[in-house]
Amino acid sequence: MYKLLYLACSTAVYVLENYLSIRQHRRFLIQTRPEELKAIVNEDDFLKSQAYGLDKSNFGFVSGAFTQIQTTLILLWDVLPWFWWYSGTLFQSADREILRSIIFFVITSILSTILSLPFSLYFNFVIEQRHGFNKQTLGLFFADLAKELLVGGIIAIPVLAAFLRIVQIAGDSFYFWTWMFMLAFSLVMTTIYPTLIQPLFNKFTPLEEGELRTKIEALSERVKFPLKKLYVVDGSKRSSHSNAYFYGFFNNKRIVLFDTLLQQSDHEEICAVLAHELGHWKHHHVLKALLISQLHLFLIFFLFSLSIHFQPLYRSFGFDNEPILIGFLLFQYIYLPFEAIAGYAMNILSRKHEFEADLFAKRLGYAKVLRSGLIKLATQNRGPLYPDPMYSAYHYSHPPLAERLNALGKVS
Repeated sequence: MYKLLYLACSTAVYVLENYLSIRQHRRFLIQTRPEELKAIVNEDDFLKSQAYGLDKSNFGFVSGAFTQIQTTLILLWDVLPWFWWYSGTLFQSADREILRSIIFFVITSILSTILSLPFSLYFNFVIEQRHGFNKQTLGLFFADLAKELLVGGIIAIPVLAAFLRIVQIAGDSFYFWTWMFMLAFSLVMTTIYPTLIQPLFNKFTPLEEGELRTKIEALSERVKFPLKKLYVVDGSKRSSHSNAYFYGFFNNKRIVLFDTLLQQSDHEEICAVLAHELGHWKHHHVLKALLISQLHLFLIFFLFSLSIHFQPLYRSFGFDNEPILIGFLLFQYIYLPFEAIAGYAMNILSRKHEFEADLFAKRLGYAKVLRSGLIKLATQNRGPLYPDPMYSAYHYSHPPLAERLNALGKVS
């Protein structure tokens, strides 16, 4: 019953998202600039954006269908119970739940990576290559993959073991203690990821002294942003996409600029983009998102605590006992429709935050330069310039370019 309920919900979400993707796909087939874009981008940039979006749309249909069929067959053929049984046969002591769960996690993670590998290769070395974005070699791609698996395993396996152990010893209140553990883990990862993990993949160098550094430091001082360090990251090593961001707790903030952003934008446009990012800091958007995500996680753990011993759920998916890891996996299946709704709600909030950050930059006097900077980022990255309203409302965490430019022109 519960397996069929999940498959029905999963299919319903897939059909909804496919319907929205078809609407978006039709937008990518348009080869003439809409009237509202004629004053924003030229014909050549519009057609390049449409071609890139069309290729990604076609790819999305194929990869999405593969994932849906794969998941459906795995459940119908009771593949997961077989993997759980097999995990218990590999080592003599694998009847111990935590060890068996780790073996199950490793096996399924490796198989998932193998199944997704052809799609990753095609996306990077065909689609991204075709549109001039991919800069990495096959050697770098596989070196990154090996490092991701190694680092991911070093982090995930102890976290999984700790999570399972907490559930075992905490009793009915485990939802609170697992949430506290994951909160601490997320704060630690926020601290160590940019300083210890990301440098394994990218090189960070201090921005050299000069006009741009002086302007960024002056902007930070103007808004009382506690800037401690200013880096340039070699994003061009893998892609020509560009970005900028900040990180750090309390009075230890750091700004990172992609080297591609330095190549594609002038100093004023970079400062305008950073003024937008500092707007997120000024309005506490990162903190608000963290609080909401933690409340969401607490709710997930609490609801899981209500279903962890519900035997019909396990039996429906082909399991003859109630392992904690399997219970959490099955709970996530059942929770899928609510997760889709939560994602939609978070996108609404995120778009609101983007408008607020744009307004912050405008009030600092960057409206005109931010406008040109946003246009340049959109065209250089070939983002969707004419998205379907329903598709963007459901999927986009950032408002479409035309909406942001209209808001910049209207807000006083």
